Amino acid sequence: MPTLMIQGTTSDAGKSTVVAGLCRALYRRGFKVAPFKPQNMALNSAVTIDGGEIGRSTALQAQAAGVEPHSDMNPVLLKPEGDQRSQVILAGRVYGSMQALDYHAYKTTARETVMSCWQRLSRRYDVIIAEGAGSPAEVNLRQGDIANMGFAEAADCPVLLVGDIERGGVFAQLCGTLGLVSSSEWQRIKGLIINRFRGDISLLEPGLSWLEARENKSVLGVLPYLPGLMLDAEDSLSLEQRVEGDGALKVVVPALPRISNHTDLDPLRLHPGVSLHVVGPDAPVPEADVILLPGSKSTLSDLAWLRQQGWEERLQRHLRYGGRVLGICGGFQMLGDWINDPDGLEGDPGGAPGFGLLRMETVLRPTKQLRRISGRIATADGSCSIHGYEIHQGISRGEALTRPLMTLEGRDEGAVSEDGQVMGTYLHGLFDTPDACTTLLAWLGLNKGEARRIDLNVHREEQLERLADSIEYHLDMDAIIELIR
Repeated sequence: MPTLMIQGTTSDAGKSTVVAGLCRALYRRGFKVAPFKPQNMALNSAVTIDGGEIGRSTALQAQAAGVEPHSDMNPVLLKPEGDQRSQVILAGRVYGSMQALDYHAYKTTARETVMSCWQRLSRRYDVIIAEGAGSPAEVNLRQGDIANMGFAEAADCPVLLVGDIERGGVFAQLCGTLGLVSSSEWQRIKGLIINRFRGDISLLEPGLSWLEARENKSVLGVLPYLPGLMLDAEDSLSLEQRVEGDGALKVVVPALPRISNHTDLDPLRLHPGVSLHVVGPDAPVPEADVILLPGSKSTLSDLAWLRQQGWEERLQRHLRYGGRVLGICGGFQMLGDWINDPDGLEGDPGGAPGFGLLRMETVLRPTKQLRRISGRIATADGSCSIHGYEIHQGISRGEALTRPLMTLEGRDEGAVSEDGQVMGTYLHGLFDTPDACTTLLAWLGLNKGEARRIDLNVHREEQLERLADSIEYHLDMDAIIELIR
């Protein structure tokens, strides 16, 4: 079962990017390749062709490999609901919520799912490029590990170790990691990759020679920092104040503590007519044309956070001055009159009032809605097709839903307020297709003279090709293919 695993010295060392680049490079060479991430912790997720849920970065890697994402590609997905509690998704389906200690004990059972999914993929593909999570040197998590070396040992596959030089200390990262793995794991690491290098490579070469001599491991390449590279992220947005773009339409987004599927914002980041402001905790809220409430994994706690941060008053003032409000998924639920959690899915059973901007109530239910879906959206500025996906555990009802935003496969979806200032939907990816993005931005107030066609999928393909070109040029692909074989 040809499998190669990419592990990293730290979280965000570049494992996901390297796997995506390798998948595209091998796909271009004619390999039938699939990505695999045994265990992932992320709030950005995607709906698979078999109706399951996996991490967004793995879905992007599937696109890089030229295949549809499948739930076998990410057997265990953990979606944090708090600092010590996560929703556990096994093979694409919700298993339940667990405290950290309970899940640590459960990992030996989860290993069976991991290995079953890997075996099924191995029967369908020539090559599996697996991605670790965090670092293999977390000695406190070694027992029952399924994310890094625990999987590599069980699958008997070679490992490449990636270190991030951009933040400094890459030699300490690599040597420290190699010093903390077991002897069999050390033997399994067949090469080193240095990621995000800037500058003159000749200044780094003495260090590379020292590293190879000290550790008796080959450096298979130094990947350069790629300015402007924008690929789907799996981690939460930085909670620091940030501004992207200088377009005429000013869109403000609160960085919710449990923000989910913030890739919904990617087309807005790319659009030259949009200025996107992400506002972190205790930061001043700038004037805006649109306030966008994004998805949330913990809607009630994020709603409480917004109130504590003063967003309720800000929303009311924004609407009095003619601004527009858009809520997506959890943000949509917050716009209603009430959110009820009778089963305690987000903690203790109970509920809380929403912002009361749409006449509807939401009940959180254990069954998660997972579907890819398409339909049509109609506004005063026009009508067009729209495509996206739903991932939510709420059912909303009320008078606001008699004014739907769109029609999806024969059913009404979303809501628009009577005055047209407030809009909400459960549909993720609503800006991803060019026509829908143009139509929605016109509704939100973008001048038609500023309208541009932004195709997120075309952009992703361009970024993946650019990444694969860098992988082909800077890594020893012959050595990597030999490892796979």
